Amino acid sequence: MKKKPSPAVTHLTDDLQQLPNLGRTSVQWLNAVGIRSVAQLRELGAVEAFRRVRARGLNPSLALLYGLDAALRGIPWTQLDDAEKAVLRKRLDARR
Repeated sequence: MKKKPSPAVTHLTDDLQQLPNLGRTSVQWLNAVGIRSVAQLRELGAVEAFRRVRARGLNPSLALLYGLDAALRGIPWTQLDDAEKAVLRKRLDARR
């Protein structure tokens, strides 16, 4: 018999899935690095969350970084302009 996830885990995962730009795979990657709620994602920020996913060896594209940042703002990632994306990349490179 397959074990069902506890209600708390399901709720936290669903919480992340309510954000724009985050699909099943993105949420699974965040969960894999211990990010299980919007509050945790906000506390860490998009750059640190992306860095943790990448450090885990999951090989995300920069679209995840943009998606995380835009999700925290409540907008589609496609609305980020080139200057905003450049700032995110610079912040990511500064944390290496």
